Amino acid sequence: MIRATLRATALALMLGLAAAAGAKETGRKAADPNEKCLDCHAEAEPGDKSAAGKPVKVEPESFLKSMHGQAKVACVECHADEGVRKYPHKSPQPAQCSSCHETAVKDYAATAHGMARKGGNGVAATCSNCHGTHDIKPAADEASLVNRAHIESTCAACHGSEALVKQGKMPGGNVAALYHDSIHGRLLRSEGKAKDRVPVCTDCHGSHDMRPKKDPESAVSRANIPDTCGTCHAKVKKVWAGGQHGKMRASHVMTAPGCTDCHGAHTISDPKAPQWQVAVIRECGGCHTDYIKTYRDTYHGQVTDLGFTVVATCASCHGAHDMLPKSNPLSKVSDERILSTCQACHPKANANFVKFQPHANKHSKESGLILYYTTKFMQILLAGVFAFFGLHTVLWLYRGLAEVRRRRGEVNQEKH
Repeated sequence: MIRATLRATALALMLGLAAAAGAKETGRKAADPNEKCLDCHAEAEPGDKSAAGKPVKVEPESFLKSMHGQAKVACVECHADEGVRKYPHKSPQPAQCSSCHETAVKDYAATAHGMARKGGNGVAATCSNCHGTHDIKPAADEASLVNRAHIESTCAACHGSEALVKQGKMPGGNVAALYHDSIHGRLLRSEGKAKDRVPVCTDCHGSHDMRPKKDPESAVSRANIPDTCGTCHAKVKKVWAGGQHGKMRASHVMTAPGCTDCHGAHTISDPKAPQWQVAVIRECGGCHTDYIKTYRDTYHGQVTDLGFTVVATCASCHGAHDMLPKSNPLSKVSDERILSTCQACHPKANANFVKFQPHANKHSKESGLILYYTTKFMQILLAGVFAFFGLHTVLWLYRGLAEVRRRRGEVNQEKH
C-alpha cells in the first residue's frame, strides 16, 4: 500500500513538472508573437524592398527595444491586411496605426499633412516619417525622433530638403534652414537654461493638430499668432494687448500687425542685435508709408539708413509693443510725455526742443510755410545750378573740340 502511494505521488509530481514546463514553454511563445516575422525579416538585405518600395529588413534588437517591442505588440496588429497574413506576402498594404491610436489618426486627417495626403501629395509626412517605423520610442526618450532635442532635425528631413520642398510645393520654402539660423534655433543649440524653454516646431505648429495657417483653428493662423507666441512671451503679449495694435486686433481689425508681422515667423532675430533694430524700421514702414518717408528725410532716418543705431528708431520714440496714438496721455509721444522721451537721448532737451517736428513733410504746406517754401527754393536753386553748369560744361566742350579741329587744320596746312 505504501509502495503504491509513493508511486502515485511520484507520477503526479512528474506530470505536474511536465505541465509546468509546458505552460512555461507556451507562455514563452505567447510572449513573443513576432518570432517568425523577425527571423525572416532579419535575414533580408538592406537593399531588399517591398512592391511599394519600402525596405523590408527589420533589426530584431532595435524592434525589441522600441515601444511596440517592449509592449509585445504583434506585427499583424499594425500590418493587418490579408496580404501580410499569408506567406509569401502579396502586395501588403502600409502599416496602419488607427487600431491603437484612433484619436491621433483622426486628428492627423485634419492637419496640413493629412489634407495634403488626401489631395494626392505623396511626399506629405505620415506617422512613420515623424515617429519612425520599427524603432519607435516614447517622446520622453532622448533617442526618439519626436523628442524635443530631435524635433528640428525630424521636421527638417522634409522641410529642409530642397528636393522635397520643390516636389511637395511646401509653403515657405526651406523653413528648416531659416529656423536653424533664427534666435530660437541658436538658443536650442546653446548650453544655457533657455535651451529647455525655447520653442521648437511643434510648440508653435502643434503635433497631431498641425493645421495650415489659413485654417481659423490653426495655432499659426493670423488671429491666433499672439496667443501662440504668448505661451512663452506672456509679459510681452500683455504689453502688446494694451497697445494700439493689440486694441485694434481685439476690435477684429485683422490688418493690425501681430508678432510675426514685425518679427517674422521662422527668421526671428535677436531684438537686441543692432542689425535687427535697424532692419525693423522697414517693417514699420510697410504699414506707415507716409511716416517712413518723412522719417528718412530727418537726421535720424539718414543715419539709420547707413546702418547705425546710435540715433532714434521708430521704437525709440513710439515704443516697441506698447505704442499708442499721440492723443493718448500714456503714449510716449503725447504732449505729457514727449519731453521725457526726447530726454532719453538728449538729456538737455527742454520745452522748446520738443517743438521739432520729426515727421515734418517738406512737400506739404501743412507742415509749415517756411519749410515748404525753403524746400522749393532749394530745389529750384539746385536745378538751376546743375542746369547752368551743365550748359557751361557743354559749351566748354564744344569750344575745346573746335580748338582741337583748328589746330589740326593749321598743322595740315604747314605740311602742304
